[in-house]
Amino acid sequence: MTEVITSMQNKLIRQAASLKQRKYRDELGLFAVEGVRLCEAFAASDWQSETCLFTAEAAASSRVADLLAVLAAKNCRMALVSESMFTKISDTEQPQGVMVLAVKKPCGLADMLTAGQPLIVIADGLQDPGNVGTLIRNAEATGCSGVILTQGSVDLYAGKTVRATMGSLFCLPVMAGVSRAELLTALEASQVKLTATTLEAASVYYQADLTGPLAIAFGNEGRGLSNELLTAASSRIFIPMYGRGESLNVAAASAVILYEAARQRAR
Repeated sequence: MTEVITSMQNKLIRQAASLKQRKYRDELGLFAVEGVRLCEAFAASDWQSETCLFTAEAAASSRVADLLAVLAAKNCRMALVSESMFTKISDTEQPQGVMVLAVKKPCGLADMLTAGQPLIVIADGLQDPGNVGTLIRNAEATGCSGVILTQGSVDLYAGKTVRATMGSLFCLPVMAGVSRAELLTALEASQVKLTATTLEAASVYYQADLTGPLAIAFGNEGRGLSNELLTAASSRIFIPMYGRGESLNVAAASAVILYEAARQRAR
């Protein structure tokens, strides 16, 4: 059954608008999934939804109508709102008229590290939502077991980060806010080798052994990897630069290295 909301002061409208701020996402354990394509990826996953808010204009599209039917079948609360209300709660410049209030999904570090021959991506203090989102997309595309964001990284559930994943967030385990000490302890206990990406002349990435249980760490856009991870790494790899640039963007570098890892592991 679809609710029709007519007041800007409605509790649900205020709640949806509050999710633009991290403190309320943390407090409520919810985040917003906005846009047709992203909501479709969410609906196709096993993530739990709380509410879907949509406009009549959006629902007039057969594609959105199909999406709403899928969400309703999953017992998602459905709420029809006006265009002006949706603009208030939207976090995008050109709202598409459909949003899911989704429940954050916990992910166990031990489970991620002990699954078969894990290939884990570590985002160590990355601050750009686009970089983190693209890194998650690259990890999912190359068959990685999961992604770990260390403490100090950008909020995984911020609107820009979620949108930058293009739905890959809902396709593989992603764990955020992990302390470096906890991470290193878990890697050692699971006998997962840690490889650090650097700008230094270490092993060229395609000459390194990227098979077996492995975690590859990518560092902050300006500072690079933390000393803790650099010191603990059993190997270091780099991408040679043939032009004048010092390095690739971290998201581009992750694509290069992860596809090489996937190539080696497919042998």
